[in-house]
Amino acid sequence: MAIDADLLQRIRQIWEAARTQTARSVNSVHVAANWLIGQQIIEAEQLGADRAAYGARLIKLLSAQLSVEYGSGFSASSLGYMRQFYLGYPELLQIHHAVRGESHQLAIEPTSRISNAVHSILTGEQPFDWKPGRLHPALSWTHYRALLKVSRSDVRAFYEIEAVRHGWSARQLERQINSLLFERLLKSRDKAGVMALANEGLVVTRPADAIKDPYILEFLDLPESHRLVESRIEEALITHLQEFLLELGSGFAFIGRQVRLTLDGDHFYPDLVFYHVKLKCYVVIDLKVGKLDHGDLGQMHLYVHYYDREVAEPADNPTIGLILCTDKNDAMVRYVLDDQNRQIFTSRYQFELPSEDTLRTQLRRELERLDVPSSGPSTADPEPEEG
Repeated sequence: MAIDADLLQRIRQIWEAARTQTARSVNSVHVAANWLIGQQIIEAEQLGADRAAYGARLIKLLSAQLSVEYGSGFSASSLGYMRQFYLGYPELLQIHHAVRGESHQLAIEPTSRISNAVHSILTGEQPFDWKPGRLHPALSWTHYRALLKVSRSDVRAFYEIEAVRHGWSARQLERQINSLLFERLLKSRDKAGVMALANEGLVVTRPADAIKDPYILEFLDLPESHRLVESRIEEALITHLQEFLLELGSGFAFIGRQVRLTLDGDHFYPDLVFYHVKLKCYVVIDLKVGKLDHGDLGQMHLYVHYYDREVAEPADNPTIGLILCTDKNDAMVRYVLDDQNRQIFTSRYQFELPSEDTLRTQLRRELERLDVPSSGPSTADPEPEEG
């Protein structure tokens, strides 16, 4: 007797969903326990006259005793991170009730809080009306460790929203934080747009929302060299397409490489073509080694107009053109791309993940223009051990 394929698929879906929910529940209970341990340390510190000295001594003593009882996971640095976690997320364990439409703090006793947190996670109540700063089952302890490196709470909220919305792994989240994704999205935004990023995450409603500057391509493992040719970069991007899609942002679907365009017998080959499922338009990307010139902009005009007239369907929005280059004259770009060319963008790219200071220097001009304070990973705390 043959097994019905639909039945088998339904069973697989049920099992995979159950496995995912179980893993998330375990993660969330771990996060809740670490938060509560941090709370207990903070409350105990209030008893000391010299709180700083008492707190350091308390963590050292706790680490020694708990490590004997439970093994690894309770080093002094791990306990210090739990302490920092409670301070950074004071409202983490707050349960929402969909039936009554009200929320309240969990019970005072730690054991009751853990029980309530577990119940909320397993019943699915926790994500109801979720907002940054609250426990979410998609975020593990490793996610929260990465988030704590962001010093400003509003920028941290942006990364929380994006990590939950796009299902970023902890490694992907850390990479986005270290590459200062938030700041790189500021270039085409006014102050209200910056506030929206912090409150809502990245909501793509116009072409400029999908563009960042610069693009960081450290995952290609290519040298910064004038000897590189576009074809080698292009090949590396295809080889690392998953990482490139993460850097491009959500909504990009890969169409092809060197897709031929023919005009009266002449052939043209844009480097990469994508379709943006949220903006409902084609995105043509051209790679340039060296400084951008006006001829590169003219070529992109050709590509964009061709896709608008020959490829796009009536329901599609105008094609976006994006030129990635290592250097450009912004004044020249502004003169060539006037207000009638809002679908063509130019951005720099680089092959090394720069230091925080280097990238912050590159972006400071934009931050000052928007009157937005600088943000990013905080270097005040050492990298903790796994807890």
